[in-house]
Amino acid sequence: MSDRVESGGSSEVVVNRDGRILIPAQVRRDLGLHAGSTLLLSVEDGRVVMESREQLVARMRREIAESWQGDPQTSVVEELLADRRAEAAAEDPDS
Repeated sequence: MSDRVESGGSSEVVVNRDGRILIPAQVRRDLGLHAGSTLLLSVEDGRVVMESREQLVARMRREIAESWQGDPQTSVVEELLADRRAEAAAEDPDS
């Protein structure tokens, strides 16, 4: 198996006949991976993406924050509660 790590942070690996790949030692060190580390695998735009659960949560938070269209001074919870109160008031005109 080839485990050459290139300067751009990419590596060349070979899939063996059992479908396994070896993550090069330098990449494991850079990522802080050790025996028993758990990674989540996904396919995005034809690429295999491996990330820890913590990395996934951090990425999701970043993506949500970047796409948030609400008032930055108001929390999501406050906006949701205001929406629910408005809906409830519209359903019950006596309140």
